[in-house]
Amino acid sequence: MPRIDPVDPASATPEQRATHAEGVRRFGRMTNMKRTLLHSFPAYRALMEWYPLREEVVPFLGERLTDIFTYAISAETDCLICSTYFRRHLVDAGEDPDTLVLDEHEQLVADFGRALATNNAFLPDDLYRRVEAEFTREQVVALTAFGAMMVATNVFNNALDVELDEYLESYRGKAEEKA
Repeated sequence: MPRIDPVDPASATPEQRATHAEGVRRFGRMTNMKRTLLHSFPAYRALMEWYPLREEVVPFLGERLTDIFTYAISAETDCLICSTYFRRHLVDAGEDPDTLVLDEHEQLVADFGRALATNNAFLPDDLYRRVEAEFTREQVVALTAFGAMMVATNVFNNALDVELDEYLESYRGKAEEKA
């Protein structure tokens, strides 16, 4: 049961309806998370900055590794919505999220994502040195900010018990089934 019900477009303010319609146009649907964020336009705008950050990291990570990075963060924070969302991306791409085969570079990126989601993101020096050796400073900053935005999204969903969107139900994995 969500702590705050998502905005219902039928009873929304004109500004909420307009933002909802723009979200449907831009994203194809308005998820429960986005509709909950519509209660605060600054919160909505802030967390929607996830998309430009994603566009910044995809060129150097690629789609698959970007999804693995965000899945690693979301699974580590036990965020039902985000982990299931990224499971969907991986499953639809032919992957089994429970048995991903990762090379050394991909494992590093997944480990970095998990580290951002634990221990207040205090990265072990050896992990940071490995990340720093693989990426430029600009890439490290973009990847870290993108990961931080992913953590923020996970915190939002977990704290407010935002409900899993129905279209994601069939993508729940073993870890998500306990949530």
